Amino acid sequence: MPPGTQPPAPGSAMPGRPGIAPPAPGTAPGQPPQREGRRGGISPGVAGAIGLGAGVIGGIMATQGAERFDDIRQRREERREGDVTIIREPGRTIIRDDDGRAIIRRDEDQRFRDLGWQGRAERRDGETRTVFERPDGTRIVTVTDDQGRLIRRSRIGRDDREIVIIDNTLRDRPGRFADDVVVLPPPPLPIPRERYIVDADRADENLIYETIMAPPIAAIPRRYTLDEVRYSPDLRARMRSVDIDTINFETGSWQVTPDQAQRLAVIADSLRRVLQGSPNEVFLVEGHTDAVGSDVDNLSLSDRRAQSVAEILTRDFQIPPENLTTQGYGEQYPKVQTQGPSRENRRVTLRRITPLLTGENR
Repeated sequence: MPPGTQPPAPGSAMPGRPGIAPPAPGTAPGQPPQREGRRGGISPGVAGAIGLGAGVIGGIMATQGAERFDDIRQRREERREGDVTIIREPGRTIIRDDDGRAIIRRDEDQRFRDLGWQGRAERRDGETRTVFERPDGTRIVTVTDDQGRLIRRSRIGRDDREIVIIDNTLRDRPGRFADDVVVLPPPPLPIPRERYIVDADRADENLIYETIMAPPIAAIPRRYTLDEVRYSPDLRARMRSVDIDTINFETGSWQVTPDQAQRLAVIADSLRRVLQGSPNEVFLVEGHTDAVGSDVDNLSLSDRRAQSVAEILTRDFQIPPENLTTQGYGEQYPKVQTQGPSRENRRVTLRRITPLLTGENR
């Protein structure tokens, strides 16, 4: 793609390479194919209910006890709130409107617990402060509000020096999901498309490092909250990304086999190299599915795929979990435009989002 060309709109195919969408994007066995990737805005019902949904994040936990997707379905609890459906399942809350559009949220501390970390929490003035302490005495502190939104995450060393990883305190906290969706014009693409979205199986460590450390491809107007980044494809499109296509998930599964887990070594080496020079960087691990199955199943499945990869990066390659955050996008951003089963679409994508959180154009 020549310099000055605009990236395709979120969710659309990239010219010359069908199905590539600039933002990152499960499959349930026995489910008929559904229409692919619902686009469009979030309804007022979902927008108004996001606070409620966030408040019940993690209402059903025991994620480790669910090893098959059938287990997830059987343990779901649904209830109606106005014109939306609140779906709680192990470790997650899904909010779906009557048009079938849905979003997913999770307990911000559950990934630390799933790694076996023991935390202590205290609640004060509508906020919950959770502290996880490593064997070396380093403390990871997460503060969430009464709706489950992440307010702040930091790392405090044995010398009591604090490194802030994520800080959402400097902006008014939006009360509705619609407030978190940022719409920006698509930026021009000043680099070849294969350098904008890099396939991990065709890249060496230097290219992966270059991709995740690259500055935004267009100016960042201001700093944004983590939820704004998670839910705004126009924002994420300003950062280059790596498709971790060395990991292929089976239909209906979020498990990563041991041989595939080792393929994350090059990704981990690049992340470690970045963090050595800049320990407060934040990386978004994005989960995606193909278009087979319901959108709710795919949203849940994709979120679990993202978490699986994030956990492996920490457990097997010692990437600090506080520098990673995860989000599932279901079938919204296919790599290959097909409504059938697709290994290419069952994938995880990685991108650095620090410039979006800080408003720094570097």
